[in-house]
Amino acid sequence: MTTTQDRHPEHQYLDLMRRIWTQGDERVDRTGVGTRAIFGTMLRFDLSDEKMPLLTTKRVYWKAAAREMLWFLTGDTNIRSLLQQGVTIWSDWPLAKFREATGQHITQEEFEERIVREGDFAAQWGDLGPVYGKQWVDWPTYHKAGKDTFRAGPGINQVQQVIDGLKSSPGGRRHIIEGWNVAELDKMALPPCHKTYQFHVGEGGTRLNCMLYQRSCDVALGLPFNLVGAALLTRMIAHQVGLEAGELVWTGGDTHLYSNHGELVEAQLARSPEGQARMTILRKPGSIFGYKFEDFEMRDYAPQGALKAPVAV
Repeated sequence: MTTTQDRHPEHQYLDLMRRIWTQGDERVDRTGVGTRAIFGTMLRFDLSDEKMPLLTTKRVYWKAAAREMLWFLTGDTNIRSLLQQGVTIWSDWPLAKFREATGQHITQEEFEERIVREGDFAAQWGDLGPVYGKQWVDWPTYHKAGKDTFRAGPGINQVQQVIDGLKSSPGGRRHIIEGWNVAELDKMALPPCHKTYQFHVGEGGTRLNCMLYQRSCDVALGLPFNLVGAALLTRMIAHQVGLEAGELVWTGGDTHLYSNHGELVEAQLARSPEGQARMTILRKPGSIFGYKFEDFEMRDYAPQGALKAPVAV
């Protein structure tokens, strides 16, 4: 008899996908595509022994997810540096804005080539606004300069604050990175979906756990990336503060599948997970902002074939 402990951890994800597809409420969403959704979900993944929550029932392009996380940590908000590394996952939003503003219906490939090739074009059309990394490492502050005037103050580096806090007060309950800056949401190409990360030291002060709250989650396309990114962030922070990675707890608000993802869903639910990816960090830089992609070595990842579906913008 198979026990809960014997089940592959990926079955949590497949069970969630099946539940949404068969029981989720049909909803009209911002994109106009339509979703099936449930509200309030949780997944838990053990990160000990270098384990990574990489799905095996389809190929997850973990290299793109890792490069995205490193990009977040720079505070950059322009897609040019991502495109220079071959990462195209953020192109849809600025491309849609460009087409709407100019009436030019160029292809995504043409748009991306211009972003990489032309600095002025990238500055005008490649910026996403103050998304993710800007809030993480440079949350804006203001101070009163006069009766009705305010001046910008020094930005707050939440990531460094968490690292400093974990070192000075590992038992604290305020180790949080927050992306939901209400005052700047309307300036963002997309308000943060994976919005709140909280870190917790457990197991006698030896392991770092992370809980990620995601307000909105595209389970088929977004969640596999989000799990890799959160696990990598947890592992880097643990590495910096001298702890082992413990558990990743993922929680979702509006947790959905798009109505045009049916073929992907049916194909993935017909597969069975097997294997366990592991990742080693090869070098410890002086700060979390010093990691490079080459510092990460992924092992034992042998996924089944890729499954594709359209992105809802």
